[in-house]
Amino acid sequence: MITAKARAVDGPDKQFHATEIKRRDLDSHDVLIEIKYAGICHSDIHTAHGEWGEVNYPLVPGHEIAGVVSAIGPNVTKYKVGDRVGVGCMVDSCGECENCRQGEEQYCLKGNIPTYAGVDKYGEPTQGGYSTHIVVTEDFVLRIPDNIELDVAAPLLCAGITTYSPLNHWKSGPGKKVAVVGMGGLGHMAVQIAHAMGAEVTVLSQTLNKKEDGLQLGADNYYATSNPEVFENLAGSFDLIINTVSAKLNMDDYFGLLTLDGVLVNVGAPAEPLSVNVFSLIGHRRSFAGSMIGGIRETQEMLDFCATHNIVPKIEVISADSIDEAYERVLASDVKYRFVIDVSTM
Repeated sequence: MITAKARAVDGPDKQFHATEIKRRDLDSHDVLIEIKYAGICHSDIHTAHGEWGEVNYPLVPGHEIAGVVSAIGPNVTKYKVGDRVGVGCMVDSCGECENCRQGEEQYCLKGNIPTYAGVDKYGEPTQGGYSTHIVVTEDFVLRIPDNIELDVAAPLLCAGITTYSPLNHWKSGPGKKVAVVGMGGLGHMAVQIAHAMGAEVTVLSQTLNKKEDGLQLGADNYYATSNPEVFENLAGSFDLIINTVSAKLNMDDYFGLLTLDGVLVNVGAPAEPLSVNVFSLIGHRRSFAGSMIGGIRETQEMLDFCATHNIVPKIEVISADSIDEAYERVLASDVKYRFVIDVSTM
C-alpha cells in the first residue's frame, strides 16, 4: 500500500484536518500520480456538507487533479513516468455497457466510479485529490498538453469539461446565440469556450459586478438578471442557454429567453428541486436538458481544444490549510474564479 498525505473532513459541519490515507498497490494497468494541484469545485462543498445524500466520512474531496506520473503498472501503455497528467470526476466504469462502449463513461449504466465518495471495484471507498498521490487505471487518466500549466489545468478536469460537453453536444458555433447563466467557476469557462467555438455569447448574471471580466473573456453582451426588464427585452433571443448556477432559479423566466427549438441545459446542480411550468416549454418547442461532465475521449478533446485556443481558468492558488476559508468564500461568491490547492503544502 502507498501512504499519501491528505486533507479530510469528518462530518458535514466539521473542518478539514491533516491526515494520511492509503492508496492501493499498482495493478497491471494502474498509474500512480504525484498530485501537484487540486481544484476546489462547488460539488466538493455540496458533498462535504452532506447536501447530496449520505456520505461515508472521513472524506477526502477533489476531482480536479493535475500532476505527474511517478510509477506505472507492468502493462500500462498510454503513459510513462514523468508524463503530465490529470484526473477528473471519475476513476473507472464498467467498460462494457452501451454508454461506456460509446465513450460516454460518465453515463455508465452500472454507475461510474466517482473520484471520491464512491466505492471502487476492489470494494474500497474512493478518496479524491486533496492528497499527495492517487492511483488510477490508465484508461481514466488524461494527458495535459505541454502549453497548459498544471495549476490552471486542474479546474479544466471538471469546470472545463462540464461546460465544454453541452456546448459541443448542442453544437455551439458560428450563427448560434448562447447565453451563460452565472459568472462563476463554471460560467467563466463556458464564456471562453463558447466564444472560441464562434458563438455570440451573452452572460446573464445577477449583477454587473463581473461585467468587465466577462467581456474580456469573450462575452459579446452582459446583463444583470436582477433587472426584470432584461427578461422582457431578451425574450426569444437564444438558441442555447447553459445554466451554471447551483441555486434555485425561476426557470420559466429563463425558458422565455429561448428561441423556437431552443435548449436550456442545466449543469449547475442545486440541492433542492426546480419547478417547471410546462407551458413555458411546449409553446415554442423548447427543451430543458441536463449534462454531466463528459467521457474520457471528450475530456481529452476539451483539453486539446483549450490548449489550441489558449483557454485557461482564472485561479487563486491556496495552501492546504486554507480549504475551510476557501469553502466559505465560494459560498459567498468571493472568488475569481477557481480556488486551486497547492498540494506541496500538504
